[in-house]
Amino acid sequence: MGASGYCERLDASFWAEPLNAWTNLAFILAALLAWQLWQRDKVPDGPVAALIVVVALIGIGSFLFHTMPAPWSRQADVIPIRLFAFGYFALAVWRFVGLGLLGTALATALFLAAFYVVTGPGEFLLPSAIRGTTAGYVTYLVALLAIAALLAGQDRQTAMRLTAAGAVFVLALVFRSIDQAVCQTFPYGTHFLWHVLNAAVLYLLLRAAILARSR
Repeated sequence: MGASGYCERLDASFWAEPLNAWTNLAFILAALLAWQLWQRDKVPDGPVAALIVVVALIGIGSFLFHTMPAPWSRQADVIPIRLFAFGYFALAVWRFVGLGLLGTALATALFLAAFYVVTGPGEFLLPSAIRGTTAGYVTYLVALLAIAALLAGQDRQTAMRLTAAGAVFVLALVFRSIDQAVCQTFPYGTHFLWHVLNAAVLYLLLRAAILARSR
């Protein structure tokens, strides 16, 4: 088992996780590609622009954590991820599902509450394999697929785009979960694949939001 909980890190040096560090460029690339797509829209889209910036911050925060693991860099890693998850959920129920301002606020509050129950006092009810931070990501996945299911009858294109993002997210979670298990046979681990695939998920989600608005 590597230091700091990641297979690749065996000591405290800055570049002890080269793959986990450099693959954060995937988030920057996802943000740039989404920005290019966003610029084609003739009407400014502030919410999506803000989410694109958050994706870039995810890459920066994760890079900091995988090069200088500490409580402060952990927060730099976690906070942008949560901002994107809850921000995108609010955008999705507002823009895709069509809830009004009050409905969006209530739905997002319920999602927040579910997240903190699953990752907090209700964690003991979960299988041990998905406890901790993985439980939070599973909550994000369930919310994403639930929105896709709601849209299946009214906006099939967006539903399919969200489902595709969900499928990639499942694969990303698999690689995130098996990182420590493969240490003996593959010392670099698989966490770097989580970065690459998760960046693809974020791009697909941003693309879905941009295309849904530009129709």
